[in-house]
Amino acid sequence: MASPLLKVAVRGLSRCIRYTTPSLRAFSSSAQLQLPSSVWKLGRLNHVAIAVPDLEKATALYRDVLGAQVSATLPLPEHGVSTVFVELGNTKLELLHPLGEKSPIAGFLQKNKSGGMHHICIEVDDIKAAILALKAQNIRMLSAEPRIGAHGKPVMFLHPKDCDGVLVELEEA
Repeated sequence: MASPLLKVAVRGLSRCIRYTTPSLRAFSSSAQLQLPSSVWKLGRLNHVAIAVPDLEKATALYRDVLGAQVSATLPLPEHGVSTVFVELGNTKLELLHPLGEKSPIAGFLQKNKSGGMHHICIEVDDIKAAILALKAQNIRMLSAEPRIGAHGKPVMFLHPKDCDGVLVELEEA
C-alpha cells in the first residue's frame, strides 16, 4: 500500500508528465514514422524536501531519536539554503533551512512557522529534453535554465500551479 505522501506526490505529477510526441509522416503517404512516446524518462523519487525552522533540532530528531544516517550540513548559497540529507534506504529526506536574506525557504517558513513539506525531487534521464517537452505542454519552470543542485547535478523546479499544487524538482540522474 502506497504511503499518503507518495500518493500526493504522484497526484501532483499527473499534469507534469503528460507528454507524447506526435507522429511524424514520412515522405511516402503510405509510411508513417512513429517516435517513442517520450524522448526523456521519468525516474525514481530522489528525495522529499522538508523546510525546518531549526536545522540542528531537526537533524537531531532523525539521527538521535529515529536512528537515521544523516549527512553533514551543506550550505548552498546559490539556492539560499542549508541542507542535511537523511538516508532512508529507498530514498532520502532533504532538510532545508534558510541561508541568507533572499532565501525562498525563509518565505515558506514565514507562512508555515513549524515547517513542512516543501517539494519532491524526481530523477529524469535527460533534463534538457524533459524541460523542452514540459514547456511544450505549457508547464512553467521557475528559472530560465537548470542550475546545479545539492548533488552536483542539474536541477529544474516546475511551477506548483502547473503540477496540482506540488513544487516538483527534476534532477538529472
